[in-house]
Amino acid sequence: MPETTENLEESIRRNAAGPKSAEVDGQKVEQHSLPDQIEADKYLASKKAMRSRNSGLKFSKMSHSGA
Repeated sequence: MPETTENLEESIRRNAAGPKSAEVDGQKVEQHSLPDQIEADKYLASKKAMRSRNSGLKFSKMSHSGA
């Protein structure tokens, strides 16, 4: 799964550096918008975080020292 995330990050960088749309010999190509790509990246990152062992939560016992 990390390969997909790395590919997505690289894709976002490449798409941000390039043109939004291009037309060659009557064929037009348009990329997904940058906000859509960022949302997809956030979505995949949240899915990865939810699959982790503790889902971002840390459980620990607490005890007061008492007076």
